[in-house]
Amino acid sequence: MSVFVWTMMGIAIWHGCVLVPDRFYGGLIGAFAAAVTGAVASGYLLPVPGIPPHNPPGFAAALWPLPGCLLALLALYVYGTFKERGREAGPT
Repeated sequence: MSVFVWTMMGIAIWHGCVLVPDRFYGGLIGAFAAAVTGAVASGYLLPVPGIPPHNPPGFAAALWPLPGCLLALLALYVYGTFKERGREAGPT
């Protein structure tokens, strides 16, 4: 159940990507993949690596995926902006 919560938190944060300019590397599909992957990785690794045995998961299970999801989206956005600026400058 915790993996489901982590995935849903990643998808929920991903919905906010439509509010910023589309500079994600890979577009919104790349942002979706990064958000879900970052959320699941962060949820698995924090606070202790592993899947918690609690069922239903507590409120903390919904908070641990946030750092990984946001960092993955930020990294993808920065990389996409870097690639876009390099394309505008042209080959040197």
